[in-house]
Amino acid sequence: MAQVEIGMPQRRVEGELKVTGQARYAAEYPVEGLLYGFVINATIAKGRIAKIDTTAALAVPGVIEVFTHENRPNLAWFDRSYKDDGDSPGSPLRPLYDDKILYDAQPIALLVAETFEIARYAVGLVDIEYEREDFNTDFVSALPDRFFPKKKRAFYTPFKDRGDAPNAYKDLPVQVSNDYHMVSEHHNPMELNATTVVWEGDGKITVYDKNQGSQNVQKYLASVFGLSKDKVRVLNPFVGGAFGSGLRPEYQVYMATLAATTLKHSVRVTLTRQQMFSHVHRPEAVQTVSLASDETGRMNAMMVEATTSTSRYENFMETVVNWGGTAYACENAKFDYNIAALDIHTPGDMRAPGAATGMNIFEMAMDELAYAANVDPLELRIKNYSEQDAMNNTPYTSKALMSAYKEGAARFGWEKRSQAPRSMKDGTELVGWGMATGMWEAMMAVATVRARIGANGQLEVASATSDIGTGTYTIMTQIAAETLGLPMDRVTAKLGDSDLPLSPIEGGSWTAATVGAAVQLACRALGEKLFKAASKVPGNPFGDAKFDQIEFIDGQARVRGKATGISLQDLLHASGEPWLEAEETAKPSMITNMTKSRHTHSAVFVEVKVDEELGVVRVTRVVNAVAGGRIINPLTARSQILGGVVMGMGMALHEDTLMDHRLGRIMNHSLAEYHVPAHADVFDIDVIFVDEPDPEVSPLGVKGLGEIGIVGVAAAISNAIFHATGKRVRSFPITIDKILSIDTTDAL
Repeated sequence: MAQVEIGMPQRRVEGELKVTGQARYAAEYPVEGLLYGFVINATIAKGRIAKIDTTAALAVPGVIEVFTHENRPNLAWFDRSYKDDGDSPGSPLRPLYDDKILYDAQPIALLVAETFEIARYAVGLVDIEYEREDFNTDFVSALPDRFFPKKKRAFYTPFKDRGDAPNAYKDLPVQVSNDYHMVSEHHNPMELNATTVVWEGDGKITVYDKNQGSQNVQKYLASVFGLSKDKVRVLNPFVGGAFGSGLRPEYQVYMATLAATTLKHSVRVTLTRQQMFSHVHRPEAVQTVSLASDETGRMNAMMVEATTSTSRYENFMETVVNWGGTAYACENAKFDYNIAALDIHTPGDMRAPGAATGMNIFEMAMDELAYAANVDPLELRIKNYSEQDAMNNTPYTSKALMSAYKEGAARFGWEKRSQAPRSMKDGTELVGWGMATGMWEAMMAVATVRARIGANGQLEVASATSDIGTGTYTIMTQIAAETLGLPMDRVTAKLGDSDLPLSPIEGGSWTAATVGAAVQLACRALGEKLFKAASKVPGNPFGDAKFDQIEFIDGQARVRGKATGISLQDLLHASGEPWLEAEETAKPSMITNMTKSRHTHSAVFVEVKVDEELGVVRVTRVVNAVAGGRIINPLTARSQILGGVVMGMGMALHEDTLMDHRLGRIMNHSLAEYHVPAHADVFDIDVIFVDEPDPEVSPLGVKGLGEIGIVGVAAAISNAIFHATGKRVRSFPITIDKILSIDTTDAL
């Protein structure tokens, strides 16, 4: 029996279910007599519904009902009833609440029919007339009215100025100051947002929903529909990608539940790909970064100002301007952050929210400072390296970024790079090498896990947490297997069910640290119960040994140093119980939270090749060296970084939500026109995990990897394009037209 250990590569335990189609997603559960709902979306950007005539649609055979603001049931009255664990200050969206239109594609009706095809056809027969109002969806024109709200999001981290940056900046010989722009990006995971609500009778519903937190959705539905939590069970055992799009309950779960509870019938609502553009997205941003240094490149002044977009009904904020001021030593620093309100849906979290915007832009500015000071970009970062959190003057629990720089540069061959732009070629293509630093918070929340062992010797660990493709099933299994010395095939991880023990929404890269720690605690507590059961075994195999002298290995418990022990099944049998279980809660250290900084770091090195005549960019090589604490499973961990790098490529070169501001409407709301990286766009990606033991960041030493993989990638690509072409593009995505339209003399 091979001993399972944390740190060993393990294949996904749920992999076979996924590749054979046995894993069911929210829209795939078979339900007898199921009805289908199709959402009708507004076609104006602002105003009110003057008339909505459903007569023709209701006349279609198979159409059951059309729900609108005129016939919806009475639901919760106050804003607080619609709040959720990922919300923003303001008034949450209430579908069908009244006749007001807040943004284009707002859900305004739900048609329910016997089949999906009938529903899709009949929505075209609903006659809607509007009264239009003036609106604005143009971010640039909204900038003069930007503001800083009094109430901030729970996930927002305030910044701290230091020194006198404006005066220090004026006195330094090397200065760069530029404006940068990042467009809005939309979530496009493989699985569409979908909900299947099963009417169980007696006012009870079972909800299969695509989300990142079953208990968050359960709480939301119970609050909105006035149900007790024991009447609402939410399941999401498999999620086909989320990246932040499932942190908040989206409108399809509201619509499906409204229809099911009103009709007292099971209902499924699945959004189309086009409708996926009608909710969560990364906000648009502009950022001005001003950096100044001495002749050697040592910074002594930084100023960062940023504005991001929000809706008019909620104030969405991200931690955008803090990153450079945290990462680099600089005595004088000033920061400013505002939001600008538009007639759009509230933006939301998208992989590495805030850092993917703020850190990428700051790292582009760092590259510009390197060239202004005539210093190698990597050397500049090392010269301004900070051993502590420079924003808060607190030590890190650990920071192995310097090792990431060295290992990443060595693997990439950075020492062969020439400094001058346009100095490297491969045939007819210009070659560019760029790099950037990545940074993300290493967070831990509160979670509870139940561990149970049965008479067959099978161990189950259970938590309401989600697996959005990150490998949560596998690491829960792996941690439990190591803790109680069992092979992985004798451990089952159960998750994605609101009835299971407490877990936060899966986001922020905290799940491995949080739920993983709870798994270990619960299994240790179960081990203690098994240890106590040994006293009932004739001749007690442990003698006078204490629990901390016991080791679990090869399916047995034994005194450390002895060759033989007793099987866990025999210990369970000795207890006289059919099964034993333990439930434990993991919590972060409040002392560490208050006195130390916890972050993951990375060093991203990129090679691009540019066809100068066509302006086509190929990202031919990426090395991403990650300092992410203890790595539980290198196989699934590597996959997380690969996915993050590919999303970073999308940010740098492809993704752009194109809005017609005359209509206030997104015009490229399909995968045919909203470009994401395809297989042909992705070449070699090399992932390095540097050694970074950290006993303080979390009980397992885990820092999390979901977000760090994207941070710095777009900046490194942008910096590589400048090195290749001499053209500095300060607006993402860097498309062919931008490369062809910039003169190298202007950039240099």
